[in-house]
Amino acid sequence: MTDFERTLVYRAIHTRERNLRIFPSVKQEEQCVNGEGEALDALLANLARVNNSRERAKKLFQWLIHPIPAKTFFRDTWEKKPILVKRQDPDYYKGLFSTAEFDRILRQDDVQYGVNLDVTSYTKGKRTTHNPPGRALPFTVWDFYQRGCSLRMLNPQAFSSVVWNVLSILQEQFGSMAGANVYLTPPGTQGFAPHYDDIEAFVVQLEGKKRWRVYNPRTEDEVLPVLSSPNFSQAEIGKPILEVVLEAGDLLYFPRGFIHQGDCLPDTHSLHITVSSYQKNSWGDLLAKVVPAALEVALEEDVEYRQGLPLDYLTYMGVQNSDKDDPRRAKFFSRIESLMKKLTSYAPVDAAVDQKARDFFHDCLPPALTPEELATSVQGASARWEHGEVLDVDAHFDSQTRVRLLRAGCARLCSDGEAVHLYYTTDNSRVYHKEELKSFEIKTEHTDAIDFLIYSYPKFVTVGSFPCDSTEDRIALAELLFEKGIIHTAEPL
Repeated sequence: MTDFERTLVYRAIHTRERNLRIFPSVKQEEQCVNGEGEALDALLANLARVNNSRERAKKLFQWLIHPIPAKTFFRDTWEKKPILVKRQDPDYYKGLFSTAEFDRILRQDDVQYGVNLDVTSYTKGKRTTHNPPGRALPFTVWDFYQRGCSLRMLNPQAFSSVVWNVLSILQEQFGSMAGANVYLTPPGTQGFAPHYDDIEAFVVQLEGKKRWRVYNPRTEDEVLPVLSSPNFSQAEIGKPILEVVLEAGDLLYFPRGFIHQGDCLPDTHSLHITVSSYQKNSWGDLLAKVVPAALEVALEEDVEYRQGLPLDYLTYMGVQNSDKDDPRRAKFFSRIESLMKKLTSYAPVDAAVDQKARDFFHDCLPPALTPEELATSVQGASARWEHGEVLDVDAHFDSQTRVRLLRAGCARLCSDGEAVHLYYTTDNSRVYHKEELKSFEIKTEHTDAIDFLIYSYPKFVTVGSFPCDSTEDRIALAELLFEKGIIHTAEPL
C-alpha cells in the first residue's frame, strides 16, 4: 500500500480505550449507537426508541461509517475522495443482508430478470448481461452463478424488511433518496467492467472477500458527473489510487466520478451491498428548475425581456460568425450578460426548492414503522371483523388527543400559486415510483395548523392546540391526517 493509500484508510481499533484515544470525538456517538459489536437487529431496536427521526438517521449513519465521526466525514471526504474502513470484525454488518436472504427472496418473491435481478459477467475485457425474460427462479439463477456469473439484485428494499428499514432511516440523513443494490460474485470472477457512477457509493462487505481498485476521475469534466459512465477498457483508466481487499465488516466509500472495479478472490465468494444517495441532487439540478421559472417570471413582469432582437443579429452572431472582429458582437454579449444578471432578481428559488422536494418525496421509501408507531397509527388501528361484526372502526379524536407527525420529513406544504397541497411519503411503495406522488389540497384555513404540526415535531401536541377556527375543524383535520398515515397519536386510540 502506498503512502497515499494509507491516507485514505481508517483502521478500526478493537479496544475502546485505544479507539477513544485516536478518535476522541467518536465517544459520544458510540455511547448512542454502541457501534462496536452490537447486532444490527439490536441497534435498530435501540434506534426505534430514539424520539426524533432525524436524530435516528444521524445515529444510523454514524454506525455505518464508524469510527469516522460524521462531521469529519462530511467536511473532509464527502464528494472529495475515497475512504476505506478496515474493521477486522466480520459480524459488524451481520443481519443487513445475506446469501440465505438472497435465496429466500428468489424462492418466495416475484423477482423479475432485468427489473429486480441482473445476471452479468466480465471476461476478456467485455461485460455481458445474460438476463432471460421472465421470473428469476432459483434453479436458473443458481445455475448462472455456478457457471461464473455475478448476480445483482437491483432493489433489495422491496424484498428485505431490514434493508427497507435502514434505507428509510438514512434518507432523512441525506435529504435525498437512499437506494441500494446487492452483488453476489462467484470465486475468481468479475461481474462488471470499470466504470464510474452518478451516486455517492458506500460499499458494505457482507460475506467473503473482494478486491477493489479505485481510480481518480480522468478529467475535470468527470468530477462529480451528472450521468454514469459507459464501460471502460483497462487501457483507458490508468493506475489505481487505491487497491484493497474488502473483507466482511469492511466499508469502502467513493464519490461519484471515481472509476472502480471489483473482482473476487479465487478462494471465496463475495456478497456486498452498495448503499447510494445524491443522484441528481446538485446545485446544477436545482438551477435547472430555477432558471426556466425565473425566465418565465421575467417575461411576464419586465418589458426588457420582451423587446425584440436586433434586425440583423443573424449576420454577426452564431458559430459561423464567432471569429469575426465585429463591435456589434461585444454589444450583443454585453446585453446578454446584463439580462442574465438581472434574471436572478426574478428567480423563484423557494418554489424551485419545493419542486426538488416533490421529486424527493416521490423517490422516498415509506417509513418502516417501529412497534410503537404501528400501535399508534392508522396502519395498526384496531378496526377488525370479529364474531360476525365490525369492531373499533371509529378513531375517536377529541381536543385532548395528543398527536405528531409520523416522521420529521414525511410531509411538506407546497403551493402552485393557486392552491396549497400537502405532499407526503407515508403511503409510498417500497418499489421505486410504483405509485404516483402522494398529495392532497389543504384548505387555506388549515395551513397554519399544518405548519404548527411540522414545526412542533418531535413534540406531541393536543388536537385542541391546532390554530384552526373551531373544535370541529381541528378534529376533522386530525382525522384526515391520521387516515393518510401522516400523524400518529401518543397513545393507541
